[in-house]
Amino acid sequence: MFIYINGQIVKKEEARISAFDHGFMYGLGLFETFRVYDGHPFLLDDHLARLHNGLDMLNISCSITRDDVLHILSRLLKANGYRDAYVRLNISAGIGDVGLQVEPYTNPTIIMYMKPIPTFSEEKVCQTLQVRRNTPEGSVRLKSHHYLNNILGKQEVGHHSNVEGIFLTKEGFVAEGIVSNVFWVKDGIVYTPSVETGILNGITRLFVIDLLRSWGVRVKEGFYSLQQLKEADEIFLTNSIQEIVPVCRLDNDVYPGKCGEMTSRLQRAYAFFTTHLWTRYEGKDGYVH
Repeated sequence: MFIYINGQIVKKEEARISAFDHGFMYGLGLFETFRVYDGHPFLLDDHLARLHNGLDMLNISCSITRDDVLHILSRLLKANGYRDAYVRLNISAGIGDVGLQVEPYTNPTIIMYMKPIPTFSEEKVCQTLQVRRNTPEGSVRLKSHHYLNNILGKQEVGHHSNVEGIFLTKEGFVAEGIVSNVFWVKDGIVYTPSVETGILNGITRLFVIDLLRSWGVRVKEGFYSLQQLKEADEIFLTNSIQEIVPVCRLDNDVYPGKCGEMTSRLQRAYAFFTTHLWTRYEGKDGYVH
């Protein structure tokens, strides 16, 4: 497998960063994961917008553009022989002295990882986690190198690929999955936790909310109890790699899973957009309706 690092395509075994990179020393780094479908990165503009907003917050100067990313992708897809791929674009602060830095970081480390799309189960089993979702370290949750809370959640779930853990906030409100956002349907209304609970504002989450509203479906974002989630007619998860994921069980409660009417409709629409209409729904300023 080949990866990109600071202008070079190298074998993964040959990739190196400095021991003084503050992305390693202090966790000052961000990443975006997205899928490439037949050579096209889906919703790339949205991922880059979130990335650049986060870099500004971390005082990391990085002017990587859409064209830059497409050029790197083209090179890396060719090197790995892929047309469809799981991609992680990672930008860390770069080299600094030992100690906390106030000045802007002007020479970040840019890495792009790539691997084949894994095989996913058609449905997920969810379990409520005992470990609680931590609060963001700043005003909003960034997709950053600070992943200990997620790792603790994954350790609680174990190696089961068909199981997703659901975080609650310290107050007991439904937050998000370990690697996903949570949605549920009740009486034709779609519910999802508000970003004010401290969740990551997922790119697929935003796409699904806009899509549902374009259909005239009522979407409510707020603070919800675990009991409200468990009373759902159907539950589904979203993320950029696994797309729309049906839930067939949460703890001891059973749900329609892939037979859920809203879930299956969203899955069909998402598949259509990723294979046919992306040019209509995506442009330099993000997707449009």
